[in-house]
Amino acid sequence: MPGSKFADRVLNLNISGIRKMFETAGSDAINLGLGQPDFDTPPHIKKAAIDAINSGFTGYTAGPGIIELREELSRKFKEENSFNVEPSEIIVTSGASEALEIAIASIVNPGDEVMIANPGFVSYNALVNIMGGKVSSIPLDDELAICPETIIEKINSKTKAIIINSPANPTGTVQTKKDIKAFAEIADDYNITIISDEVYEHFIYEGEHVSPAQFTDNVITINAVSKTYAMTGWRIGYVAAKNEYVEHMLKVHQYVQACANSIAQKAALAAISGPQDSVIFMREEFLRRRDVLMAGLKSMGLHCVVPKGAFYAFPEVDDCTEVAGKLISNGVIVVPGTAFGDGGDGHIRISYASSISNIQKALKIMEKVLA
Repeated sequence: MPGSKFADRVLNLNISGIRKMFETAGSDAINLGLGQPDFDTPPHIKKAAIDAINSGFTGYTAGPGIIELREELSRKFKEENSFNVEPSEIIVTSGASEALEIAIASIVNPGDEVMIANPGFVSYNALVNIMGGKVSSIPLDDELAICPETIIEKINSKTKAIIINSPANPTGTVQTKKDIKAFAEIADDYNITIISDEVYEHFIYEGEHVSPAQFTDNVITINAVSKTYAMTGWRIGYVAAKNEYVEHMLKVHQYVQACANSIAQKAALAAISGPQDSVIFMREEFLRRRDVLMAGLKSMGLHCVVPKGAFYAFPEVDDCTEVAGKLISNGVIVVPGTAFGDGGDGHIRISYASSISNIQKALKIMEKVLA
């Protein structure tokens, strides 16, 4: 008789630490734990969706996505990210979440190792484990960045891939062009694949965004309209890679999803091809919020590496679980650093994707709680 009716892959999977924080908070709490822009989707994007519905564009699309969107993404990659990819080398997915899933599923065998920043985004470890792979944790340096030398030290015969997230969640770190180029050289030298998660590429305040695909073909580039255009609930992501990768990712995609939402694809097309004013506005607003938050943390004597991108700060605290619990019980939601790996111990993640007034209120509560 089997010991359990459920698969080991889910029995050994933990609920996201971020979700646990939300479940313990009151409904009137100030939410500095959510990684979601607090802006509305721009009107021209919503109109494109409404037009799609009214025109009856509500059936299945081609599995990889509508050709107009993939052509526009091909242009975007060339003009904004400085690498060439054909429309046939792009798959439109149900958010970056599905893009990550099909990327990892297509290259990771049971026992293969995937190098992941520790601390790093919660989904990476879980997806690798679901696929039977093993996580090889990459400790971060004093500036919360991945050091190429650390990667070389940890590579072995079982290493299959490395996940790079720049700008990074939960740290806000932006990797330098020199480091990105070094990662690409490592991928080529050791024949491993870079999975490059670039969902925060437009929210950079210091430094520049550099795609590894500029320097190597051994890369799967993942992105989405979710953060850039305040479209998290629309669930449209996309993945780009050379045909040898896309061929196998499509096999997984066709059974997991068939195709991304048809209406949301039309909205994404309007987002990518239309005016970018909203993106510039959000970036400037996030920068203002970051500066308010950093000034408040500094006034409390909390050390925090200044985040150069995304909309997260990762300040140091004595006991992250205790601090997060106290703050939540006092009406401020933050996430303990250990939710992102044991390397996050001694930190909390604060999202500044909330209004300046909320951030200021939260800082006053934090000052009292942490005094």
